[in-house]
Amino acid sequence: MTDIDLLTEAHLSRARTAENGRSTEIVVHDGPLRQSIIALVAGVELGEHNSPPAASVQVLHGRVRVTALEGDEELDAGQLRVLTHRRHAVTALTDAAFLLTTVTGIPGRDSNE
Repeated sequence: MTDIDLLTEAHLSRARTAENGRSTEIVVHDGPLRQSIIALVAGVELGEHNSPPAASVQVLHGRVRVTALEGDEELDAGQLRVLTHRRHAVTALTDAAFLLTTVTGIPGRDSNE
């Protein structure tokens, strides 16, 4: 069993001391399913990147901004957003951690460009 609260605190602590202001770990890797904890200190951005065939972000701590073609959306702890089919970026508005869930390798579907 994985304790998400403990992992969140550990990765926030690591991000606060990391030169790049981030810490990440894949916590589930089962076939095409991936779940990763990503912690960012305030102001750090994951630059625009392709989305896998299916993805969501659930904020565990703090506040983030998701920037996509259709506009920006700010998410607080406890909120969940689908990221599928859009290039996007994520910026930490406060020290933040989120659970990124992705499904990769769906036959006939690639990452969105």
